Amino acid sequence: MKPTIDILRDARSAAPALSAAATADKNRALEAIARRLLSERESILAANAADVEAARETLGAVMIDRLSLTDDRVRAMADGIRGVIKLPDPVGRVLRREVRADGLIIEKTSAPLGVIGIIYESRPNVTSDAAALALKSGNAVVLRGGKEAYRSNAAITSAIRMGLRDAGLPETLVGLVEDTTRESAGEMMRAAGLIDLLIPRGGAGLIRSCVENAKVPCIQTGTGICHIYADKDADADKALRIIDNAKTSRPSVCNAEEVLLVHKDIAAAFLPRLKERLVDRRKEAGLTPVELRLDPAAAAIIRGTPAGEKDFDTEFLDYILAVRVVPDAEEAIRHIALHSTGHSEAIVTENAETAEAFVRAVDSAAVYINASTRFTDGGEFGLGCEMGISTQKLHARGPMGLEELNTYKYIVRGSGQIR
Repeated sequence: MKPTIDILRDARSAAPALSAAATADKNRALEAIARRLLSERESILAANAADVEAARETLGAVMIDRLSLTDDRVRAMADGIRGVIKLPDPVGRVLRREVRADGLIIEKTSAPLGVIGIIYESRPNVTSDAAALALKSGNAVVLRGGKEAYRSNAAITSAIRMGLRDAGLPETLVGLVEDTTRESAGEMMRAAGLIDLLIPRGGAGLIRSCVENAKVPCIQTGTGICHIYADKDADADKALRIIDNAKTSRPSVCNAEEVLLVHKDIAAAFLPRLKERLVDRRKEAGLTPVELRLDPAAAAIIRGTPAGEKDFDTEFLDYILAVRVVPDAEEAIRHIALHSTGHSEAIVTENAETAEAFVRAVDSAAVYINASTRFTDGGEFGLGCEMGISTQKLHARGPMGLEELNTYKYIVRGSGQIR
């Protein structure tokens, strides 16, 4: 097993070769990687099948879905990389230009960060997404996936490195940490001088550990206690479609809805329809029903599980939805301010004034009017794919694409000026 520190040093040594690469060179490498993912998909799927089989005893069905790859998902990974090829290269973009009275030309110019580290769990497609975004934005990347996906991540990384070799770039631009114990995560957090930005992409425990222990710059990503508020002026049919999609389309992801707030004026009519759609109909169709965890006001209207003390502060990542009845939009906003993780929130209403007040007051990375929170995604936002979804405010917020993986430097052009 190669020591983590050596993988980091290799990435640091390789990074200058990429920061100096032309856009055409980077795009050629990405196309080579996409081709290798497709040509190696049998070995990738075989590795993933072994991971899934080993995880069945410890992971539930929802988490197994996060871990699983199919032929279509591997093809989607390659398509995602080709989508990044089409995006503008952020490196070298002049953000601001000023000509001073003494003739100095000062340009604020976009530049790569250098080496990006990412710690993530379960989802092997993150391996290709992260590599593609890092490479296009001029950065080397060191990936540290979870032990449950190691075989999958290793097979994907092998294909990526084949593509880099095909394109004449150092394969060490993309490294995969081989040690899947907590020690390797700690090494990355302490790797000052080797990692320029660390991105923890996982549960609250991982993110808290990075925030508390990291000696390198760290972005908080991923944890999503996402709310939908059904206002008194909501179109009930529209609200049910949005809530159903936000909760059940893929409950294991960070942009899935975890909390529903319902205005008291519509609760008596709306909540029975919600239960029918998310619980009764799903049972009849042989689908997993949503467990509704109800506050006392909601429990007085429909049957469900009484909400516990922590249910409005939990990212369930499962077919579970906490439901609260609120007296007005102002209380919905107060509830979100107290319980949200700053990821994604939505209001469903036909009242434009209420909608605008909601989006002004709610301080999250993405705030929706009459749409599902499931759209908070790099691909859906036109970024190709994403490195993660930042729930903080500096230096990036929301889905992190190419621009968020660059910093800037000042280039000053003179003709002999002195001060």
